[in-house]
Amino acid sequence: MTPAARFDLKMDAHEKAMVARAAALLGTTMAGFVRVAAKEKAQVLLDREARLTLTDRDFTAFASALDSAFAPNPALKSALTQVRRKVRRA
Repeated sequence: MTPAARFDLKMDAHEKAMVARAAALLGTTMAGFVRVAAKEKAQVLLDREARLTLTDRDFTAFASALDSAFAPNPALKSALTQVRRKVRRA
């Protein structure tokens, strides 16, 4: 079992009363209510930030770039040449 990590939180009396009422409605402790609410909010935020949303114009440009032939620029060609000289394949 992993040890519990502590997190202290200060809130004003109005906030505390509101959290206490909400926790009572759910039949849980204030700590349990705050823990679940924070976890849910964090998951929503993390899920949203993990997605990439494109406009129709940006999606069309992105899809077009994926579909078009790739042409390496001079810097990439030079790097590939240098690697071929230095790296031996087994």
